[in-house]
Amino acid sequence: MPSQLKALRRYSKFICIMTLFLILLGALVKSTESGLSVPDWPTTYGKFMFAYPLNKMAGGIKYEHTHRMLASIVGLLTLILTLWLLKAANMPVWVKRLGIFAFLTVVAQGVLGGLTVKFFLPVWLSTFHGVLAQTFFLFVLLIAYALSIERTQRWNIEEESYNPKFLRLAIVLMGMVYVQLIIGNLMRHTQSGLAVPDFPTMGWTIFPTFDQAWLNRINAWRFENNLEPVNLNQVFINLLHRFWAFLILLKVLWLNNIAYKECLDRPLVLKTLYWLNIAVLLQITLGISTVLSHKEVYSTTMHVTVGAIVLGLSFLMVLRASPLTWRQFTEMIKN
Repeated sequence: MPSQLKALRRYSKFICIMTLFLILLGALVKSTESGLSVPDWPTTYGKFMFAYPLNKMAGGIKYEHTHRMLASIVGLLTLILTLWLLKAANMPVWVKRLGIFAFLTVVAQGVLGGLTVKFFLPVWLSTFHGVLAQTFFLFVLLIAYALSIERTQRWNIEEESYNPKFLRLAIVLMGMVYVQLIIGNLMRHTQSGLAVPDFPTMGWTIFPTFDQAWLNRINAWRFENNLEPVNLNQVFINLLHRFWAFLILLKVLWLNNIAYKECLDRPLVLKTLYWLNIAVLLQITLGISTVLSHKEVYSTTMHVTVGAIVLGLSFLMVLRASPLTWRQFTEMIKN
């Protein structure tokens, strides 16, 4: 194995880890409502970002400024990765293009982050900022997998078995998780996280009535807990997030049923599904904890972070269940 390729593989994995940590920090900024603790951009209180005194990083500034600095570092790391891929010998063109797409995405993400500050955290912009972070995570995961030893070893296998039904279900699951992250971002940025403050009941009833009396009961609880009143739109977003989570759980159970009947000869697929099961259960637990703890900061932050892990694992499962060429992939999906 050429030493340069080995180093590039490790570097791509390192960026995946840094990106996940950046998502965690972004979630912490929102969980602590620190988004405007630093009101200017790209400077920090008029100073160059990395020249801002560390002894002044207190309260919300600590979270927001750290998030900005790490985002800049991830952007620089991505630029280095892109240039490395472009200069690497015998690197497939599609991998080089992925590097360019990843760099453009991280630049767009940085600009969106700045605009959220400039325009005082508008809902649509903040939501798009959060979703684009997850999209960038998928880009770097795909690059890391394209460079991996696992993928190289799969090329050397004369014939692999594939299950079109499982692959289609895995793709649907990944899409559902991505949609759930969009709903989750929208819920956070519309302040809908406690629009339904109880679980497993919803507004202290098993079947929501969606009438004014039901909404008044929720807002009475929010008043007693010094929270702003919510409207039915916020309630719908909250319940949609819960309902979609339930559908994802059903889809995961269905995938398990198919996998352990028809994919026993694909140990990597089963291993990924095993970790995905754990991540989904942990994510559900954190979601319930977020509600019951009334959005305690660390439970809420980890709920967002584990959501990114679920997305990453579902994407990895699609990659491992798929043929290695685009032509074979499209043919398999159509069959």
